[in-house]
Amino acid sequence: MIRIFGDSISGNCLKVKWAAERLQLAHEWIKIDILKGGTRTDGFLALNPFGQVPVVQFDDGRTLSQSNAIILHFAEGSDLVPEDAFERAKMLEWMFWEQYSHEPTIAVRRFQKHYLKKSDDAIDADLMAKGRRALGRMEMALISNDFIAGGTALTLADISLLAYTRMAPEGGFDLGDFPAVHAWVARCELELGLAHLHEVRHV
Repeated sequence: MIRIFGDSISGNCLKVKWAAERLQLAHEWIKIDILKGGTRTDGFLALNPFGQVPVVQFDDGRTLSQSNAIILHFAEGSDLVPEDAFERAKMLEWMFWEQYSHEPTIAVRRFQKHYLKKSDDAIDADLMAKGRRALGRMEMALISNDFIAGGTALTLADISLLAYTRMAPEGGFDLGDFPAVHAWVARCELELGLAHLHEVRHV
């Protein structure tokens, strides 16, 4: 059975959990409390020297970290990965962009505001500006597409981007300003069997 080491406050960890559940992979979720230094213990660092969650361990003892690498490994050969080479590349394009331009702004501002309880004045103003630009980029892509990579079905790109977009209001981002993104979040939640978190908590 796959062992998933993660913390549910982390969108990167939730991606892995959602992918495993969608693919009906037998797995055990092992809670690592990142706020209490769970990724800095000797035991965890022996498992993952990067000192980050998520990390998965397979029956043969091999481990894999980095959320998008994990979900790609999980989903090889499934309907979450397009068969067409170009469509697959477009999926990967969005997944790379998520880690480079989306997560470092939206997730970081969320963590500082929601978990570190920093005031807006104490948070780098660029995080809000860059996060809104990221949401705007998604908005443009989703105006004419149901799913982020441009296809007609959910892919790993949607799972990758959903995690922190869904929780963006906790970082002060108003998804009401991005109606196509707002609708896409609800669409992905329905596909994955998730509660409509942002609508219930933030609207």
